[in-house]
Amino acid sequence: MKKIISGLLLALFLIPVVTMASERLPEPEKIVLENGLTVYFLRNPELPLVSFRVLIPGAGNAFEPRGFDGLANLTATLLLKGTAKMTAEEIAEALDFMGARLRVTDAEEYAAVYGESLSEHLPRLLEIAADCLISPAFKEDEYKKELARKIDALKSLKDNPGSALRLYFRKAYFGDHPFGNLSTGTESSLKRISLEEIKKFYSTRYRPDISIMAVVGNVEKEKLQELLNKTLGKWQKPATAPLPLDLPPVPAPKGKKLVFVDKPDATQSYFALGSRGFRVGDPISSRASLMNTLWGGRFTSWLNTELRIKRGLTYGASSSFQSWKNGGLFMASSYTKNDKIGEMLDITFDLLKKAREKGFSEEEAESARNYLLGQFPQTLETNSSKAGAYLRIVFYGLGFDYYDRYLDEITNARARDLNQAAKLLPDKDFVLVVVGKGDEVRKILSKYGQFQEKKITDPDF
Repeated sequence: MKKIISGLLLALFLIPVVTMASERLPEPEKIVLENGLTVYFLRNPELPLVSFRVLIPGAGNAFEPRGFDGLANLTATLLLKGTAKMTAEEIAEALDFMGARLRVTDAEEYAAVYGESLSEHLPRLLEIAADCLISPAFKEDEYKKELARKIDALKSLKDNPGSALRLYFRKAYFGDHPFGNLSTGTESSLKRISLEEIKKFYSTRYRPDISIMAVVGNVEKEKLQELLNKTLGKWQKPATAPLPLDLPPVPAPKGKKLVFVDKPDATQSYFALGSRGFRVGDPISSRASLMNTLWGGRFTSWLNTELRIKRGLTYGASSSFQSWKNGGLFMASSYTKNDKIGEMLDITFDLLKKAREKGFSEEEAESARNYLLGQFPQTLETNSSKAGAYLRIVFYGLGFDYYDRYLDEITNARARDLNQAAKLLPDKDFVLVVVGKGDEVRKILSKYGQFQEKKITDPDF
């Protein structure tokens, strides 16, 4: 029976949910529970599925105490590892029996709960989710098990230079800014995280009155409200005021910061290049998305074409923008043989200069418009993606017409708009991190400036 239900649910997940009325996002209904939890709801009767997400501001890794990297992630992980009523095994078995999904994770600005099931199992799924959020057991044995797993994962991560690169880059770019906290933790920080620290972080950061929820799927509003009142509605609002949620502006590099991480057994070198981006909702967002699509955001981008298709230096090269409330980041990355890292970096810097100084043609702008407009419908086609979009809109104060405006801006953008956005690409102010074999790449890298050197065997990042 369990296999039949799981198979049906998987098949239904793979069927695209038809976007109602148009390809853009319908405005949801709003429900506010007595404990302050605000819920945004959209009924979608196309399939017998329901997805929900809960966003808890201030429970992300940017709000960890200094030196406690990994605290937010450990807290989120342990929420599903037992409650006052259920053991970790019982939670896993119940979800497996229903063919349902439930997970809790951390981001920089918030923690998030994700749930999805057949409509008939929504009451039980909400009951389990509420139990995990309201009365986690935080058992000693589960804490030790998860802590050991994270420590082992860190050791394995340093054996993979591509994965390690992003953590070294994050520490190099953000430094002491809260966004420099690593969700994975570090060797030093994980030793400091006690079970009491986890309980304290949970008790001060997880609260319903500042949290928001989105529910999308085949359930009636009245039935949903009844279910919520019986489950998450019992999540008690603390008597104390919420802790501050403000974060300092995202840093922007001034001059060049160069970091090299020596991995003596590396056969390839990996690089990450980062510079200032833009905040969520910035008017330049649509133009920057188009520009980045052409420069490094798709397979046929300038960067991937030059590095992979034409020269065979790598199997992949890409760039992206990441944005938060107080700023953003541009990052480009790739990898190649140790003796080719200089050639790869030269091409990357040349392409950045070309985009800043010469820009893109109208034909390229049209290609980027068609690409993004063609990709967009699938970004909001599932219940889960709609729920995520609602929370993003509310959390960042974008307005429910955000996607309408965004798509209109994409449609109307021209080459001059993309060329204006290309001024965001790094010139003299950037952070460059390279991981590779020191004996083979030190001399090559010296032409770019003085690198601060680290050994991958050194503790932390």
